[in-house]
Amino acid sequence: MKARGGKLEPDAHPLLRALAEGDCEEVAARLNRGCQCVSLDHERLRAELERDPRDGALLAMIGASRPHLFADSVAFLPERQQARMADIVAAVERVVALPAWQASVLETAPPAARVETAASGVFLGFDFHLGTAGPQLIEVNTNAGGGLLNVALARAQRACCAEVAPLEAAMSPGGPGDPEAAFLDMFRAEWRAVRGDAPWRTVAIVDRDPQGQYLLPEFLLFQRLFEREGLAAYICDPAELSWHDGQLWLGETAIDLVYNRLTDFALAEPESAALAAAWAAQGAVVTPHPRAHSLYADKRNLARLGDESALAALGVDAPTRAVLAAGIPPTQRVRPEDAELLWQGRRNLFFKPATGFGSRAAYRGDKLTRRVFEEILAGDYIAQRLVAPGERHLSVAGVPTELKMDLRCYAYRGKVQLVAARLYRGQTTNFRTPGGGFAAVVALPCGQP
Repeated sequence: MKARGGKLEPDAHPLLRALAEGDCEEVAARLNRGCQCVSLDHERLRAELERDPRDGALLAMIGASRPHLFADSVAFLPERQQARMADIVAAVERVVALPAWQASVLETAPPAARVETAASGVFLGFDFHLGTAGPQLIEVNTNAGGGLLNVALARAQRACCAEVAPLEAAMSPGGPGDPEAAFLDMFRAEWRAVRGDAPWRTVAIVDRDPQGQYLLPEFLLFQRLFEREGLAAYICDPAELSWHDGQLWLGETAIDLVYNRLTDFALAEPESAALAAAWAAQGAVVTPHPRAHSLYADKRNLARLGDESALAALGVDAPTRAVLAAGIPPTQRVRPEDAELLWQGRRNLFFKPATGFGSRAAYRGDKLTRRVFEEILAGDYIAQRLVAPGERHLSVAGVPTELKMDLRCYAYRGKVQLVAARLYRGQTTNFRTPGGGFAAVVALPCGQP
C-alpha cells in the first residue's frame, strides 16, 4: 500500500482502491465476511478499565461473569451509511421538537411524562439494522447502556491486518471529538439547562439492585468519570433515596442530579416513590426522564414517525418526512380487528411491546405460536416489518461462526456522539454469544483517497 500526495498509488491494496473509487458498501461487506483478525488489545482494554487504583477487580469482574461483553473484532460500516443514520437521528429530533408532536404523544402518556423540564435526556440510543435500502431505525431507547464501555473498547483497538492498518486512526477516539468528553459535556448541559450557574456537587447513578446489574462495570466507570470532575458520585437503588424538605436525599447527602438507569420509565413502581416525587417537584435534575421516554422511546412512536400523512398534519417539513420514510421500516399498532391480516403476514413482521426494553417479550413473527399471538393481541404491541440484521463472520475458537450485527448510535439533542455494534446469535441481541458482545465500529471512507 503506497500513497503519494494524498492519493493512492496504482499498486495500493485492492480494498483501499475500491474505497477510493466509492465502492465502500462492497468493501464493508467483504471485510465483515472475511476479516478474521483479532483487533482488541486486551492489555490496552485493561488499562482503560483500570484507570483508577480502586478498580483492580473491574476487568476480572468482566472476565469472570461477563465473558461475552466485548467482541474481539471490529465491525465495518460504510461512512455514508453512518452519515445516513445521523440524518435519521437529526430528523427524529426535529419532529420531537415540534409542539404539535409533543401534544399528540403526551395526550396518552403517563402523568409523569407531562412534567415539563428543560433537561433533554441523556443517552438516547438509536438502534439500526442495515437493510438493502440502507440503515433502518428499528427502535429508540432513552437509557441506552454501553456508552462508556464502548469508549474503552474503541480505545483498545489495534490494526490487526494490512486491510485495516490505514484505518487505525478511526479506531481510537481522542482529542476534540473524544466521546468521553462529549458524554461529560452532555451531563453538564443537562445541569445548566435546569439549574443555570448553580453549583453542581453530587450525582447518583440509580438502578434497581445495581450490584446485580449486568452493566455494573459501566456504572463504576461513570462514577469514576464524575469523581474526576470533582463531583461526589454514588451508585444506589431507588429505594435507598428519600424525598423531604424539598430535596432528594441518599442518607444524609443531598442529591443534585440523578443519572437514571431505571427501566421503570414512568417512575410508577413503589421503589421509585422518592425519585418520582423529586421529578414531579423538579427538586433534582433527573436524566433521562419519563417525558423523554414518552416523546422518543415509546415504540408506538415508530408508527407515528413512519406515517407521512400524519407527520404532514403535524407540520413536519417534506425533507424530514422523506428521511424518515426511507429510514423507518413500516410499523403499525397491533389491533384485534387486524388479527387475521397480521397472522397471515407474520413471517415478515417483528412484534414488540409498546413500552418494552431489552428485547423482552419481543417476537419474530415466523417463530410465533397461536397462543403467543393471542397474548400479543391482548397486549399493547406494535408490528414492524422485519429487517434482517447485518452479518459478521468470524472464527471463534477455530470454528467459522456467523454472527448477527446491529448498530447503535448514542445521541444527544439530535447529534450522534458514538456508533457501536453488537454481535450476537439468536432471535434478539444478547451478551451470551461466544465471539459476540459490543464491537467497535470502523467507518470506511467512501470515494476519498
